[in-house]
Amino acid sequence: MLKKSMLYLFITILFIGLLSGCAQSSNESEGGEVKNVKIGYFPNLTHIATIVALEKGYFEEAFGKDVTIETKTVANGGLFMEAMATKAIDVGTVGPGPLLNFYVKNKEYHLISGAVNGGAVLVAAEGSGVEKVADLDGKKVAIPVIGSTQDVMLRKALKEADLKAKTSGGTVDLFAAAPADTASLFIQKQVDAAATQEPWGYVLENQANGKLLLDWDEFAWGKESTNTVVAARTDFLKNKDLSKQYLDAHKKAVKFIQDNPDESKEIVIKHLKDLTGKELNKEEVDAAFSRLVVTTDVNEKVIQEMADISKEAGYIPSSDIKGLIDLSLLK
Repeated sequence: MLKKSMLYLFITILFIGLLSGCAQSSNESEGGEVKNVKIGYFPNLTHIATIVALEKGYFEEAFGKDVTIETKTVANGGLFMEAMATKAIDVGTVGPGPLLNFYVKNKEYHLISGAVNGGAVLVAAEGSGVEKVADLDGKKVAIPVIGSTQDVMLRKALKEADLKAKTSGGTVDLFAAAPADTASLFIQKQVDAAATQEPWGYVLENQANGKLLLDWDEFAWGKESTNTVVAARTDFLKNKDLSKQYLDAHKKAVKFIQDNPDESKEIVIKHLKDLTGKELNKEEVDAAFSRLVVTTDVNEKVIQEMADISKEAGYIPSSDIKGLIDLSLLK
């Protein structure tokens, strides 16, 4: 009997232990599970809000210890959206052009905040004979990538000068080239002008003797030109806590930049040097910073007109972007 009682006691203790272990595992799964947030951005000045939020630890602070942050840098908006399509990026900063182009084909992506307005210029190459936008007739103009925000901005500027791109039946040849390569293209006289983001516009003026055709407050929609926005996948937005935490960090970074422009520039210079091994010239950064506005605001009319231009260019089958913009969490 004693042996049987001891056996029952052993089984009972073992059973309780198993239950306790199951309960602990369940608690860890529900409350202690580590989540990943994959943040994407470009290594340039117009993505300053993301860079500052990373460097100041705002994302870590907002998400807390149970969330791990992964970052991915890309060279252009097309690559950003492709990474988002394969779930290599959950949320981050990108130009509105590539974002809306992908949205029309797949409703899984949303614009949830502004980041930077302006930050792009139109520059003519030395010896090109281009003195005004109308002189681009028959010329070759560099853009970062087909369908990019600067591509769309250029098409608006051309339309206002009664010109069109060759791909739309006009006379202006749009040539896709990495912004960092544009100065060489100017010097080698391979292009006549460039629609580019900062600090490359300043570089073209000062290292390749370029002439500013349209400054940032004149190019396309001027100060309302939406250059960079926060984009997120639908499945990321389903987690309201993570989405709000990201935007809290983003807003904090925007406010810090607005209040501390000089320190913010230093942060970007250091971050990009650590990332690429190259140090931006402080004068270039100062000049570029004077040509942009860091903001969470979004001009929805501008985004819609961008979609209309993309449709005219044949980049998208429809300019219906209803549902693309969701500022509910931002507000």
